[in-house]
Amino acid sequence: MLMSATRPYLVACDFDQTLSFNDSGIVLSELIGASSFRQKVAGLSGIHLVQQGAELAYLLRHDPEFRCVRREHLVEAGTRVHLKDDIKRLAEFLDHGVDGCRFLFRVISAAPKPIIESALEGIIPAEHIHGTEFDYDPASGEICAIRKVPAGFGKVAVLEELEGSLQIGPDRTTYVGDGRSDVHVMLHVNNRDGFTIAVSEVKFIARIAKRTVVSDNR
Repeated sequence: MLMSATRPYLVACDFDQTLSFNDSGIVLSELIGASSFRQKVAGLSGIHLVQQGAELAYLLRHDPEFRCVRREHLVEAGTRVHLKDDIKRLAEFLDHGVDGCRFLFRVISAAPKPIIESALEGIIPAEHIHGTEFDYDPASGEICAIRKVPAGFGKVAVLEELEGSLQIGPDRTTYVGDGRSDVHVMLHVNNRDGFTIAVSEVKFIARIAKRTVVSDNR
């Protein structure tokens, strides 16, 4: 009975368009007045220069329009992100557990970590958020290096690190996502008897996920 009461499960979730309605890059572009964000992302995706989902990280480091971005811009963009309804209730429900099980809720996203932390402040602890991390120039505050990008196979690496540190088997891992950047990690979870949930009706992701749930309410 005691073992059942303390049995942990990992619930890992994407951020952009999974917990939010809009892409973080669009919100940030509007904040700084940058143009053609969608076209730039499509161009990077078309030539496969970066992992799917890592386009914003690349633009922040290399695109002239985004070189003005400082950490405070990322934090401000987070306050402007439109979250889906009842995320706090979802986090509280998972934390409370059900049927003798407890759920460890973590966010894994290629979105900049300061944006996610700002958007989810008071809802999910910062240490439970795994997003893109940067180094900043100490003099100017400019982004001078990309430290880590959880995109594509990068999400798989973060997930495996979490399973190891939390001592959770792959068959007790659930991943929730919505798009192409989630394909690798969803296939990885499925192949190890975990559970996957799509929050999008897009065919390529809905076919991979074991269940699809489409709602504005988490």
